[in-house]
Amino acid sequence: MKRLYRSPDERKIAGVCGGLGEFLDIDPVFFRAIFIVLAFIGGLGILPYIALWLVMPEASAVPAADRDRPGNG
Repeated sequence: MKRLYRSPDERKIAGVCGGLGEFLDIDPVFFRAIFIVLAFIGGLGILPYIALWLVMPEASAVPAADRDRPGNG
């Protein structure tokens, strides 16, 4: 089962759009465009972006199973 995380690799600000793109297998540029357009329409994209930023956990660049292995420090 896929989990929704902020992307450490596909990020411009906080990784929200990159995480949405990875979760839904859609190019993150699509989500960035939506948030930008909504931000210019009365600021409607700013609050949801900040809410997702606060709610979505950040994915680690190294998987949890690999964090404790020697040589990944």
